[in-house]
Amino acid sequence: MQATPSSSKPPAVSPLSDSPVQPDRLRSLWLTEALRLTEAQTGWLDDEQANRQARAAGGSFSTRLQIRAWALGLRDGWVQAQSRWLTSAGLAVALLAVVAVLSGAGLAWAALGTQAGPDGVVVNVYRAVVGLLGLNALMLLVWLVAMLATVRGSAQAAGQGLGLAGRLWIWLIGRFSREARMLQLGAAWQPVLVRHGLLRWLMGLLTHGFWLVTLVSALLCLLATMATRRYGFVWESTLLGGDTFVALTQALGWLPSHLGFPALGVQAIEASGQGVVGDPSVRQQWAWWLVGLVVTYGVLPRLLLGLLCAAGWRRGTKRLTLDTGLPGLEMLRSRLVPAAEAVGVHDAAPPRRADAQLDATRIVAGHGAILVAIELGTDHDWPPDLPEGIEGQVHDGGRLDTGGQRQRVLDQLTREPAERLLMACDPRRSPDRGTLRLMVTLAQLATQARVWLLPAPGGSQLDAARVGDWIEALDEARLLRVEGVALAWLERGQVQWPNDATAAVHVGVGMPDPLDPAQPLSRQAAS
Repeated sequence: MQATPSSSKPPAVSPLSDSPVQPDRLRSLWLTEALRLTEAQTGWLDDEQANRQARAAGGSFSTRLQIRAWALGLRDGWVQAQSRWLTSAGLAVALLAVVAVLSGAGLAWAALGTQAGPDGVVVNVYRAVVGLLGLNALMLLVWLVAMLATVRGSAQAAGQGLGLAGRLWIWLIGRFSREARMLQLGAAWQPVLVRHGLLRWLMGLLTHGFWLVTLVSALLCLLATMATRRYGFVWESTLLGGDTFVALTQALGWLPSHLGFPALGVQAIEASGQGVVGDPSVRQQWAWWLVGLVVTYGVLPRLLLGLLCAAGWRRGTKRLTLDTGLPGLEMLRSRLVPAAEAVGVHDAAPPRRADAQLDATRIVAGHGAILVAIELGTDHDWPPDLPEGIEGQVHDGGRLDTGGQRQRVLDQLTREPAERLLMACDPRRSPDRGTLRLMVTLAQLATQARVWLLPAPGGSQLDAARVGDWIEALDEARLLRVEGVALAWLERGQVQWPNDATAAVHVGVGMPDPLDPAQPLSRQAAS
């Protein structure tokens, strides 16, 4: 379970997990842009942990910005909302495909007509051509004009290049996006695409894909109806003569004939101007001539342009970069790329006995055991004495009394999480929210973490009410406690009970009362 900050109590501790794998470049830039726009409106988010992850990962300022955005997105639900937005986009594409299939069937049905006569259904070939390809040709011309405008660098023309299919797609996504984060993501993706010249390729892909499905649907319906019904083909005109129609028909059929479709002869064209030709071969030539026009001037151009847009999209996504000069991003540089990194040297330890002592050198994390002290009183000696034989196995993280000391340990644990982390605190102090939040953050950077409520120094007794407050606060934060045998747990991760050499349990909630050091150990296992 991922810990999330709360206004009433600190978050619960989640098990240590590896840093999330970064998404593809486009999703990363998109999420960064969404957070940039959000922070410009609402102010900076609580990003201390995300900034630590970004600094620990290293890399350029651009890389750290994206790592920060991804960490915040995982914590605050942006990544999940992004996935839901993409699912809505896919659903919108599916609905567009359904509309395209129905539209293509309608075009074919309207082009062939339904009025049957003695010679079958009579089809005016040029009315059929205009019905099947006229709107497609007009929309293709509009797309080419918009494409030229965007290529010339007119940012204002970007919205004009969306196309009918693109606008319908965006509208459908907006209808599916009901939650606030999906709406904010919807407002962020278009500027990212416009900034990198990708919007025209995406909208082109949608537009050509829509018309390709429409025309393929029309073509299939055309073949199906002509295969099951008898059609006669004629051409009619009051203003134009027969020679004009002969020349136009042969000109239109020239390119399809090079793709394998039959070419109409002059006699067949002239005869169709007088009425329906009864010869079945002439009817078949007209039928294949019409199919050839749809394939050559409808399906193939949309297919080739769709492939061109797909190639442009793929090439553009490989060259995506984050513009770190955008408003708001440059202000994060001092947080993510500090002028000087912490060197990891501990403050001098207070005087202590010359017995076995903790190693107060640099923290060795990832496979070691670490002991830290959180706001101890000055009458507590630190570090504590260790049992014989474990001096070199436990490492001192030092006192965490100042912001710099806390930041140093957090940065080191972010880079190399510890196997076991023991956090010692003074139960004579009140369990304030800041201390508990620090404990939760530290516990997230270790495989196992425990809190050690230290006994009062000098043999004095602790206040029972204050200890009860600590236990309640730790339980609410889901932080496990350990007392009495804390250093043994830190060494081995388990405790050998004095009365049963074979029993070993993990130490957790339900440990002995720190008010009574003589109380025997409980055998209740950690929950």
